Amino acid sequence: MQLAMIGLGRMGGNMVERLMRHGHKLVVFDRSAEAVAKYAGMGATGADDLAKVVAGLPSPRIVWIMVPAGDPVDQTIATLTPMLKAGDIIIDGGNSNFHDTIRRGKQLAESKIEYIDCGTSGGIWGLENGYCLMVGGSDAAVKRCEPIFTALAPEKGYAHVGPTGSGHYVKMVHNGIEYGLLQAYAEGYEILHASKIFPKLDLEQISEVWQHGSVVRSWLNELAVTAFSRDASLSALKGWVADSGEGRWTVQEAIDLDVPAPVITLSLLTRFRSRQPDSFGAKVIAALRNEFGGHAVKHS
Repeated sequence: MQLAMIGLGRMGGNMVERLMRHGHKLVVFDRSAEAVAKYAGMGATGADDLAKVVAGLPSPRIVWIMVPAGDPVDQTIATLTPMLKAGDIIIDGGNSNFHDTIRRGKQLAESKIEYIDCGTSGGIWGLENGYCLMVGGSDAAVKRCEPIFTALAPEKGYAHVGPTGSGHYVKMVHNGIEYGLLQAYAEGYEILHASKIFPKLDLEQISEVWQHGSVVRSWLNELAVTAFSRDASLSALKGWVADSGEGRWTVQEAIDLDVPAPVITLSLLTRFRSRQPDSFGAKVIAALRNEFGGHAVKHS
Protein backbone atom coordinates (compact mmCIF):
# COMPACT_ATOMS: atom_id res chain seq x y z
CA MET A 1 0.00 0.00 0.00
CA GLN A 2 0.97 3.63 -0.33
CA LEU A 3 0.62 6.04 2.58
CA ALA A 4 2.21 9.12 4.09
CA MET A 5 4.02 9.48 7.41
CA ILE A 6 4.06 12.93 8.98
CA GLY A 7 6.60 13.08 11.80
CA LEU A 8 9.88 11.18 11.55
CA GLY A 9 11.03 11.11 15.16
CA ARG A 10 12.22 8.01 17.00
CA MET A 11 8.90 6.24 16.49
CA GLY A 12 7.71 7.64 13.16
CA GLY A 13 11.03 7.15 11.42
CA ASN A 14 11.40 3.56 12.54
CA MET A 15 7.83 2.84 11.49
CA VAL A 16 8.59 4.15 8.01
CA GLU A 17 11.56 1.83 7.79
CA ARG A 18 9.58 -1.19 8.99
CA LEU A 19 6.73 -0.47 6.57
CA MET A 20 9.14 -0.19 3.63
CA ARG A 21 10.72 -3.50 4.63
CA HIS A 22 7.27 -5.02 4.18
CA GLY A 23 6.84 -3.55 0.71
CA HIS A 24 4.75 -0.48 1.47
CA LYS A 25 5.46 2.80 -0.32
CA LEU A 26 5.88 5.90 1.83
CA VAL A 27 5.66 9.64 1.28
CA VAL A 28 7.37 11.27 4.27
CA PHE A 29 7.39 14.72 5.84
CA ASP A 30 9.05 16.25 8.87
CA ARG A 31 10.04 19.75 9.91
CA SER A 32 13.63 18.45 9.79
CA ALA A 33 14.86 18.34 6.19
CA GLU A 34 17.65 16.08 7.39
CA ALA A 35 15.14 13.50 8.65
CA VAL A 36 13.25 13.61 5.35
CA ALA A 37 16.50 13.14 3.43
CA LYS A 38 17.43 10.16 5.59
CA TYR A 39 14.29 8.19 4.73
CA ALA A 40 14.24 9.39 1.14
CA GLY A 41 17.67 7.80 0.93
CA MET A 42 16.10 4.52 2.06
CA GLY A 43 13.50 4.64 -0.70
CA ALA A 44 10.68 6.85 0.62
CA THR A 45 9.41 9.84 -1.33
CA GLY A 46 10.35 13.02 0.49
CA ALA A 47 8.08 16.06 0.73
CA ASP A 48 8.94 19.52 2.04
CA ASP A 49 5.36 20.56 2.88
CA LEU A 50 1.98 18.96 3.55
CA ALA A 51 0.57 19.95 0.16
CA LYS A 52 3.24 17.85 -1.52
CA VAL A 53 2.46 15.00 0.87
CA VAL A 54 -1.16 14.96 -0.26
CA ALA A 55 -0.26 15.45 -3.93
CA GLY A 56 2.08 12.46 -3.74
CA LEU A 57 -0.63 10.02 -2.69
CA PRO A 58 -3.18 8.18 -4.84
CA SER A 59 -6.84 8.61 -3.91
CA PRO A 60 -8.28 7.49 -1.54
CA ARG A 61 -5.37 8.66 0.60
CA ILE A 62 -3.99 7.35 3.89
CA VAL A 63 -2.05 9.84 6.01
CA TRP A 64 -0.43 8.71 9.26
CA ILE A 65 0.32 11.47 11.78
CA MET A 66 3.12 10.84 14.30
CA VAL A 67 3.51 14.20 16.04
CA PRO A 68 3.28 15.27 19.71
CA ALA A 69 -0.18 15.21 21.29
CA GLY A 70 -2.29 18.34 21.58
CA ASP A 71 -2.00 21.42 19.40
CA PRO A 72 0.50 19.90 16.91
CA VAL A 73 -2.09 17.28 15.99
CA ASP A 74 -4.86 19.86 15.65
CA GLN A 75 -2.67 22.10 13.50
CA THR A 76 -1.65 19.21 11.25
CA ILE A 77 -5.27 18.10 10.78
CA ALA A 78 -6.41 21.67 10.13
CA THR A 79 -3.80 22.02 7.39
CA LEU A 80 -4.57 18.64 5.82
CA THR A 81 -8.38 18.74 5.87
CA PRO A 82 -8.97 21.23 3.02
CA MET A 83 -6.63 19.19 0.80
CA LEU A 84 -8.28 15.83 1.49
CA LYS A 85 -11.44 14.35 0.01
CA ALA A 86 -14.29 12.17 1.16
CA GLY A 87 -13.06 8.64 1.82
CA ASP A 88 -9.52 9.66 2.73
CA ILE A 89 -8.14 8.40 6.05
CA ILE A 90 -6.09 10.11 8.73
CA ILE A 91 -4.40 7.87 11.31
CA ASP A 92 -3.15 9.39 14.57
CA GLY A 93 -0.49 7.07 15.98
CA GLY A 94 0.64 9.36 18.79
CA ASN A 95 -0.45 9.49 22.41
CA SER A 96 -3.43 11.81 22.00
CA ASN A 97 -6.01 12.28 24.73
CA PHE A 98 -9.01 10.16 23.79
CA HIS A 99 -11.39 13.08 24.38
CA ASP A 100 -9.49 15.03 21.70
CA THR A 101 -9.62 12.02 19.41
CA ILE A 102 -13.40 11.71 19.69
CA ARG A 103 -13.75 15.44 18.97
CA ARG A 104 -11.46 15.26 15.94
CA GLY A 105 -13.26 12.20 14.62
CA LYS A 106 -16.60 14.02 14.73
CA GLN A 107 -15.16 17.08 13.01
CA LEU A 108 -13.57 15.05 10.22
CA ALA A 109 -16.75 13.02 9.75
CA GLU A 110 -18.45 16.24 8.64
CA SER A 111 -16.08 16.19 5.64
CA LYS A 112 -16.53 12.40 5.30
CA ILE A 113 -12.86 11.89 6.17
CA GLU A 114 -12.20 8.78 8.25
CA TYR A 115 -10.21 9.17 11.47
CA ILE A 116 -8.39 6.20 12.99
CA ASP A 117 -6.62 6.38 16.35
CA CYS A 118 -3.80 3.91 16.77
CA GLY A 119 -2.33 3.55 20.24
CA THR A 120 1.25 2.49 19.56
CA SER A 121 3.61 0.74 21.97
CA GLY A 122 7.06 -0.61 21.29
CA GLY A 123 9.40 2.34 21.62
CA ILE A 124 12.75 2.26 19.89
CA TRP A 125 12.60 -1.56 19.78
CA GLY A 126 9.56 -1.61 17.50
CA LEU A 127 11.61 -1.50 14.31
CA GLU A 128 12.93 -5.00 14.87
CA ASN A 129 10.37 -6.50 17.26
CA GLY A 130 7.20 -4.90 15.93
CA TYR A 131 4.71 -2.54 17.55
CA CYS A 132 1.72 -3.37 19.71
CA LEU A 133 -1.17 -1.53 18.04
CA MET A 134 -4.48 -0.69 19.73
CA VAL A 135 -6.73 0.64 16.96
CA GLY A 136 -9.98 2.61 17.08
CA GLY A 137 -12.10 3.57 14.08
CA SER A 138 -14.87 2.43 11.76
CA ASP A 139 -14.84 -1.17 10.59
CA ALA A 140 -14.44 -0.16 6.94
CA ALA A 141 -11.54 2.24 7.50
CA VAL A 142 -9.65 -0.10 9.80
CA LYS A 143 -10.13 -3.03 7.42
CA ARG A 144 -8.72 -0.97 4.57
CA CYS A 145 -5.63 -0.10 6.60
CA GLU A 146 -5.14 -3.59 8.01
CA PRO A 147 -2.13 -4.44 5.77
CA ILE A 148 -0.36 -1.44 7.32
CA PHE A 149 -1.14 -2.54 10.87
CA THR A 150 -0.14 -6.16 10.28
CA ALA A 151 3.17 -5.03 8.77
CA LEU A 152 3.96 -2.91 11.82
CA ALA A 153 2.82 -5.40 14.46
CA PRO A 154 4.24 -8.78 15.45
CA GLU A 155 1.91 -11.78 15.29
CA LYS A 156 -1.19 -11.10 17.45
CA GLY A 157 0.16 -7.60 18.18
CA TYR A 158 -2.63 -5.66 16.51
CA ALA A 159 -6.27 -5.35 17.60
CA HIS A 160 -9.24 -3.28 16.45
CA VAL A 161 -10.59 -2.45 19.91
CA GLY A 162 -13.61 -0.28 19.04
CA PRO A 163 -14.81 3.02 17.50
CA THR A 164 -12.80 6.20 17.12
CA GLY A 165 -11.23 7.14 20.45
CA SER A 166 -11.05 3.62 21.84
CA GLY A 167 -7.53 2.98 20.59
CA HIS A 168 -6.14 5.97 22.46
CA TYR A 169 -8.28 5.10 25.48
CA VAL A 170 -6.80 1.60 25.69
CA LYS A 171 -3.28 2.98 25.14
CA MET A 172 -3.84 5.51 27.93
CA VAL A 173 -4.66 2.77 30.43
CA HIS A 174 -1.76 0.70 29.07
CA ASN A 175 0.60 3.55 29.92
CA GLY A 176 -0.97 3.99 33.35
CA ILE A 177 -0.20 0.33 34.05
CA GLU A 178 3.34 0.96 32.80
CA TYR A 179 3.75 3.71 35.43
CA GLY A 180 2.88 1.24 38.19
CA LEU A 181 5.16 -1.49 36.88
CA LEU A 182 8.12 0.87 36.54
CA GLN A 183 7.60 2.20 40.06
CA ALA A 184 7.46 -1.30 41.55
CA TYR A 185 10.74 -2.29 39.90
CA ALA A 186 12.31 1.01 40.96
CA GLU A 187 11.38 0.54 44.60
CA GLY A 188 12.52 -3.07 44.71
CA TYR A 189 15.90 -2.34 43.19
CA GLU A 190 16.37 0.68 45.44
CA ILE A 191 15.84 -1.51 48.52
CA LEU A 192 18.44 -3.96 47.22
CA HIS A 193 20.85 -1.12 46.40
CA ALA A 194 20.43 0.43 49.88
CA SER A 195 20.87 -2.80 51.87
CA LYS A 196 23.28 -2.44 54.80
CA ILE A 197 23.24 -6.11 55.75
CA PHE A 198 24.15 -7.14 52.19
CA PRO A 199 25.94 -4.06 50.80
CA LYS A 200 27.48 -5.76 47.77
CA LEU A 201 24.43 -7.20 46.06
CA ASP A 202 24.98 -7.44 42.30
CA LEU A 203 21.90 -5.90 40.68
CA GLU A 204 22.85 -7.11 37.21
CA GLN A 205 23.11 -10.66 38.52
CA ILE A 206 19.84 -10.42 40.43
CA SER A 207 17.88 -8.86 37.57
CA GLU A 208 19.26 -11.52 35.23
CA VAL A 209 18.29 -14.45 37.47
CA TRP A 210 14.81 -12.97 37.85
CA GLN A 211 14.41 -13.32 34.09
CA HIS A 212 14.53 -17.12 34.34
CA GLY A 213 11.43 -18.70 35.85
CA SER A 214 10.56 -15.84 38.21
CA VAL A 215 7.03 -14.45 38.42
CA VAL A 216 8.48 -10.91 38.08
CA ARG A 217 10.28 -11.64 34.81
CA SER A 218 9.31 -9.24 32.03
CA TRP A 219 10.63 -7.20 29.13
CA LEU A 220 10.97 -4.22 31.48
CA ASN A 221 13.11 -6.30 33.82
CA GLU A 222 15.14 -7.50 30.84
CA LEU A 223 15.88 -3.84 30.14
CA ALA A 224 16.95 -3.48 33.79
CA VAL A 225 19.53 -6.21 33.17
CA THR A 226 20.90 -4.18 30.28
CA ALA A 227 20.92 -0.93 32.27
CA PHE A 228 22.70 -2.49 35.29
CA SER A 229 25.24 -4.18 33.00
CA ARG A 230 26.27 -0.72 31.80
CA ASP A 231 26.36 0.94 35.22
CA ALA A 232 25.35 -1.03 38.31
CA SER A 233 24.82 2.11 40.41
CA LEU A 234 23.34 4.20 37.56
CA SER A 235 25.76 6.89 38.65
CA ALA A 236 25.65 8.73 35.32
CA LEU A 237 21.89 9.37 35.58
CA LYS A 238 19.78 11.85 37.52
CA GLY A 239 16.61 10.55 39.15
CA TRP A 240 14.48 12.97 37.10
CA VAL A 241 11.46 11.29 35.52
CA ALA A 242 9.18 12.97 32.99
CA ASP A 243 5.55 12.13 32.28
CA SER A 244 4.01 12.51 28.85
CA GLY A 245 0.38 12.84 29.94
CA GLU A 246 -1.15 9.38 29.79
CA GLY A 247 -0.62 8.69 33.50
CA ARG A 248 -2.44 11.90 34.40
CA TRP A 249 -5.30 11.05 32.04
CA THR A 250 -5.55 7.52 33.46
CA VAL A 251 -5.77 8.86 37.01
CA GLN A 252 -8.40 11.41 35.96
CA GLU A 253 -10.44 8.69 34.24
CA ALA A 254 -10.21 6.55 37.38
CA ILE A 255 -11.53 9.49 39.43
CA ASP A 256 -14.33 10.13 36.93
CA LEU A 257 -15.35 6.46 37.09
CA ASP A 258 -14.95 6.15 40.90
CA VAL A 259 -12.39 3.40 40.33
CA PRO A 260 -9.68 3.16 43.02
CA ALA A 261 -6.26 3.25 41.34
CA PRO A 262 -3.80 3.94 44.18
CA VAL A 263 -0.74 2.33 42.58
CA ILE A 264 -0.99 4.25 39.30
CA THR A 265 -1.82 7.48 41.16
CA LEU A 266 1.13 7.24 43.54
CA SER A 267 3.43 6.29 40.67
CA LEU A 268 2.42 9.50 38.91
CA LEU A 269 2.95 11.59 42.04
CA THR A 270 6.38 10.03 42.55
CA ARG A 271 7.36 11.26 39.10
CA PHE A 272 6.35 14.78 40.13
CA ARG A 273 8.54 14.49 43.24
CA SER A 274 11.50 13.32 41.15
CA ARG A 275 11.54 16.66 39.37
CA GLN A 276 11.80 18.74 42.54
CA PRO A 277 15.37 19.61 43.57
CA ASP A 278 14.00 20.24 47.06
CA SER A 279 10.44 19.69 48.29
CA PHE A 280 8.71 22.69 49.85
CA GLY A 281 6.13 20.30 51.28
CA ALA A 282 8.89 18.38 53.06
CA LYS A 283 10.22 21.66 54.45
CA VAL A 284 6.76 22.43 55.85
CA ILE A 285 6.64 19.04 57.57
CA ALA A 286 10.14 19.54 59.01
CA ALA A 287 9.22 23.03 60.25
CA LEU A 288 5.99 21.87 61.91
CA ARG A 289 7.69 18.90 63.61
CA ASN A 290 10.27 21.32 64.96
CA GLU A 291 7.57 23.70 66.16
CA PHE A 292 5.38 21.18 67.97
CA GLY A 293 8.00 18.73 69.20
CA GLY A 294 11.38 20.35 68.95
CA HIS A 295 12.43 17.70 66.45
CA ALA A 296 15.77 18.28 64.72
CA VAL A 297 15.89 19.98 61.35
CA LYS A 298 18.64 20.28 58.76
CA HIS A 299 19.50 23.68 57.33
CA SER A 300 20.50 24.40 53.74
